Amino acid sequence: MSASGNLRENLRQMIAVLQAERQAFAGLDLDAIMGCTRDKIALCGTIDECGPFVDGSEIDEECRGLLDAARRLNEVNRQVRNLIAANVASRLDALTGGPALYKAGAVQRPAYGYAGPRS
Repeated sequence: MSASGNLRENLRQMIAVLQAERQAFAGLDLDAIMGCTRDKIALCGTIDECGPFVDGSEIDEECRGLLDAARRLNEVNRQVRNLIAANVASRLDALTGGPALYKAGAVQRPAYGYAGPRS
C-alpha cells in the first residue's frame, strides 16, 4: 500500500476513535475515554511514520478531507473536555463552599490598599 493509502486508512481509524471518544464523553465512561486516549496516541505515532507531507504535494483530496474531519472532531472533543472540566470545578467549588483558587483571566488584587507617595 502506498504512503497515501496508509495515511488514508490511519485517518479513517483516527476519525473512528474520535467519534468513539465523543460517545465516551457523553456517557462519562472513564475506561472508554482512557482507551480512546491510548488509541489516539498510537495512531498519532503511526501517522507520523507515513512520512512528512510538509508541502502537501503527496496528499490527495480524500486525505485532505479526512484530515479536515479529524481536525474538526478533535476540536469539538477538546471543547467538550473543557466543558466537563469546568462543570466539575464548579461543582467542587459548590461542595467546598469556597471560590476556586485560580480563575483564568481574573486579576488578583491584594487585600490591602495602596497609599500613594507622601508629599
